Amino acid sequence: MQTVALIDYGSGNLRSAEKALREAARRHGIDADIVVTAEPSIVAAADRVVLPGVGAFASCRAGLDASGVYEAMNQAVHGKGAPFLGICVGHQLLASEGLEFGVTPGLDWIGGQVKKLEPNDPALTIPHMGWNAIAFTRAHPLFKGVEDGAHMYFANSFALTPADPADVLATTDHGGPFTAAVAKGNVAGVQFHPEKSQAAGLALLANFLEWRP
Repeated sequence: MQTVALIDYGSGNLRSAEKALREAARRHGIDADIVVTAEPSIVAAADRVVLPGVGAFASCRAGLDASGVYEAMNQAVHGKGAPFLGICVGHQLLASEGLEFGVTPGLDWIGGQVKKLEPNDPALTIPHMGWNAIAFTRAHPLFKGVEDGAHMYFANSFALTPADPADVLATTDHGGPFTAAVAKGNVAGVQFHPEKSQAAGLALLANFLEWRP
């Protein structure tokens, strides 16, 4: 049985993410132990790592640093190649820096910046909340069986703009296109909430549990 470490660092829809990962594993017959944890030894030994996140970039980064799991997470992901999935602000933290309430360093696992959304239609509100269609920019195992144009649930005011467009997996549009998903090597992130995105979100989580980068 594989162990999936769902990082508890004081931010994120931990219970809904845990429930969705368990349901995705059950539906697809995947043998996975989903462990909500802030224990570095568990994170370092995990077969897969999931980093959720809700709120401001700076406070989420501070919470991650205070939790003491960063080095363990880095050891699992970059030391032994464990697949990684960042969700919402967990996805944004992959960037080099976030430009919310000043400049805050990110993990720099995927080069780029997290910038405020600026819709070109003044009638569109920020935060961007609700269902939106995603458009694939390239094929990837995370989206196996997910249709191009599938609707995912978003809740964000900022978005990650990768320095290398090749790192983008999918985009969506809210008064202009922005990044919906990224991947580089064994590291991936999604701006939307798969745990709130019904069948398409569960399919993506199941694909992550089976992903062999």
